[in-house]
Amino acid sequence: MATDEQLIDALRQVIDPELMVNIVDLGLIYSVNQTDSKVAVEMTLTSPACPAGPQLVQQAKMALERLEDIDEATVQITLSPPWTPERMTDDARDMLGIF
Repeated sequence: MATDEQLIDALRQVIDPELMVNIVDLGLIYSVNQTDSKVAVEMTLTSPACPAGPQLVQQAKMALERLEDIDEATVQITLSPPWTPERMTDDARDMLGIF
């Protein structure tokens, strides 16, 4: 089984093309649950009309499925609770110039 750290590190490889910050540091990932060789991710988008949404979902799925112990990844989008900038890490805020 992949470790939680490996799963999160894989998701950090997915970069929001508009903000150029990874989806983990943006606070878009709500949960990551692994059962055997399957991973289920619940994530959100910065806005309901985010044009990069399908791309982010596909890239997250691909990043997880590249891990040796993962055969299948599913990514579910939820808009509840809605994303807010407070979910971002300090590193993401620094990258975007938000203090």
